Amino acid sequence: MRRVAVIGTGHSKFCFNSPKTSLEMLAEVALDAINEANITPRDVQAINVGNVLGPFEEGQGMIQSFFANDIGCFNVPASRFEGACASGSMAVRDAVLLVASGYYDIMLVGGTEKCTAMSTGLATRTFSMYGDSRYEFPSGFTFPAVFALLAHLYAKKYEIPLAALKEQMAAVSVQSHEYAMKNPNAQIHKLISKEDVLNSFMVSTPIQLQDACPFSDGAAALIIASEETARRLVKKPVFFAGVGQASSGKLSSQYKYLPQLHAREVACQQSYRMAGLTPKDMDLCELHDCFSIAAMIAAEGLGFFEPGQSGWAWEKGETRLGGKIPINISGGLKAKGHPIGATGVSQVYEVTLQLRGDMVEQGRQVEGAKYGIIDTLGGDGVLLSLIMTNQ
Repeated sequence: MRRVAVIGTGHSKFCFNSPKTSLEMLAEVALDAINEANITPRDVQAINVGNVLGPFEEGQGMIQSFFANDIGCFNVPASRFEGACASGSMAVRDAVLLVASGYYDIMLVGGTEKCTAMSTGLATRTFSMYGDSRYEFPSGFTFPAVFALLAHLYAKKYEIPLAALKEQMAAVSVQSHEYAMKNPNAQIHKLISKEDVLNSFMVSTPIQLQDACPFSDGAAALIIASEETARRLVKKPVFFAGVGQASSGKLSSQYKYLPQLHAREVACQQSYRMAGLTPKDMDLCELHDCFSIAAMIAAEGLGFFEPGQSGWAWEKGETRLGGKIPINISGGLKAKGHPIGATGVSQVYEVTLQLRGDMVEQGRQVEGAKYGIIDTLGGDGVLLSLIMTNQ
């Protein structure tokens, strides 16, 4: 298999109530990526797009075909990927494998969503479709409830008093907001304190409002190319070193392993093995922090901390710049925002710019970074793991 690189990037500001459609947001960032890659739309051989709720948000299905046409990529194969929050990462993974196989030399991968076009009620109902609709949803088991349950299981299994766990969770949110202040694309530019988190509205005990990420409008895009093509077109290609994907059944079928998600460990071991690397080799991580407890569970599943220990790591600063493993220096889903279909592509964008050394001016560069890992969770159990390198 050939080496595969990112050679072009584009990213919108994540926001609430964008005046642009999903298609318009995606077209703009895609053209940015095309220009950065020093190609034209006619050079793109295929397109993958992550988009989840288009038919509900704007009454727009099949966005990938209209998108391809609107940016001048006429008649190329265009595919839409749906894996809840992991949709964008799925689109990236499949593009990497297609280019690595030699089937294509240049692909465009995008993700877009206009979540805030829906009312809170409709957003809650539609997103609950990505859990088990036969038994879990009728029982009130929406995703805040899922992660509330995981928080209780986490506290019990690792013998952490709930009050102490909530302070650890608050440390996750506080850090994310601090780094989002430095990210011009982030949705939320507001510092918060531990007290702000602990005094915020209770959503589903013990999950409070400031433990949760917002839904967002936004888009991100990448140009992915073979190594030979990449070295011809750009000075700083960033390569994929490993990819992994695994699936779980509905949450109730995972009860023997919870609060950890076994599919995450399967997926990241695939990517570590493919890259010939271990968690100790990673210089930074963008992981799925839809809720603060989700970030803690993910950091342990990825092998950075022992089970039950990640909360202490956040409190001690081990996840900050200069720490053991900088995590979500973008602000994460919590403060950068979460436009569902675009989230995974945005994570790859962030790691790409870190590995190119492009974050110095923003004051959030991981110094000397050579390897970064992306972790994305979709619904009850689509897990994606992507490792990138500038080597």
